Amino acid sequence: MSTRWAARTRRIPHAGVPVDPSRHSRYPAPVFMSEAITRGIRVRVQSSYVPERSEPERGSWFFIYTVEVANLGSDTAQLVSRHWIITDADGTVREVRGPGVVGEQPKLEPGQSFTYTSACPLETPFGTMHGTYQMVTNSGERFDAEIAPFSLGEPHAIN
Repeated sequence: MSTRWAARTRRIPHAGVPVDPSRHSRYPAPVFMSEAITRGIRVRVQSSYVPERSEPERGSWFFIYTVEVANLGSDTAQLVSRHWIITDADGTVREVRGPGVVGEQPKLEPGQSFTYTSACPLETPFGTMHGTYQMVTNSGERFDAEIAPFSLGEPHAIN
């Protein structure tokens, strides 16, 4: 993909509830955050609970997370695929792998970033996510950029 990416936010609708990271006040605290830097690629994540999409009485909790991938290094790098590890409160582990993120494979020049929002449903009120983005430089070198662990949690629930 030859498209150049500047800082960008992507809106993703979820069954009538627009997921717009610029409107964090729509989703109550707490907001959980993580950050990792691998070879100049910084990955920041913040997550929050979405009560409008959750049905705890039916064992369904819905969370959104917003990710910023920023190139703080000196080499251009493209995000080509993702690997998420999602663990719920019962210890059930689910892995998600696929090309790019939200249908994109952003190529980040030094100083550029890409921001997107996605979602994760769980069958428990608590969980965690972490993983890696597979990156490739212009010279063809591949590396994994760490996505540090972050929490998914319903506010005011007792663990």
